[in-house]
Amino acid sequence: MRVTVLGSNASAPGRTNPASGYLVEGTEGAVLLDAGPGTFMRLADRIDPRTLAGVVISHLHVDHCADLLGLYAYLAYEAAAEVRVPVVGPQGTRERFAAFVGADDGHVLHRVLEFEEVSPGDVTYLGGYEVTVGKAVHPVPALVSRLTSGGASLVYSGDTGPGGDLIELATNASLLVCEAALQGVRTDGTYPYHLTAFEAGEIAAASGAFELLVTHIPSRFDPEASIAQASGAYVGPISYAEPGRTIPVRTLE
Repeated sequence: MRVTVLGSNASAPGRTNPASGYLVEGTEGAVLLDAGPGTFMRLADRIDPRTLAGVVISHLHVDHCADLLGLYAYLAYEAAAEVRVPVVGPQGTRERFAAFVGADDGHVLHRVLEFEEVSPGDVTYLGGYEVTVGKAVHPVPALVSRLTSGGASLVYSGDTGPGGDLIELATNASLLVCEAALQGVRTDGTYPYHLTAFEAGEIAAASGAFELLVTHIPSRFDPEASIAQASGAYVGPISYAEPGRTIPVRTLE
């Protein structure tokens, strides 16, 4: 298994870094984790989008899901609705996208995207990947997710503050892709719905994750500073989710 960073910028796409999107590939096919603005073009540069085994949307903030509309348009019109791609997301995903494109039950949207709405604790399957979801701490319904294939496992935080199910879901994971949108020390006034880099390190250490990839870092921050802060809590391998980079997800069993 391997993951390619299509985009990792926090909150909005940057000039050289789209918003959140990660392409997981392996013997079980390809799965897209989040589809932030700018990520569909990067996806299409790497694979034929018609070959996706599925998409997992962590939550319905624009910077994590807007390019699902690009995938829809490609499948519906460029690919002439020849294939159907499963989309796993939190409750309300189907309604939100149907409303945007004005889709009734017979609309082409539902011929090319097969929505499955899940809740924390649910387990589903995309291709041959087992997908387990847990609760993220965010202002809207949001999920953390774990993809497992054989002895390799990737855990993705989406957007979350401290708490929720991330530590449990990341237990002994091969790779933890964890947001680190904040830098410095948390205080009572710190935004509660994102993690500091140090907290991302704490989660990696507490879960026993083999490797940590820090992501969702605003363009105004230096990623090296985030890595340094995360290393104050976690002694394993840490790196930054630089756009275009491909990281192997090791088999640990």
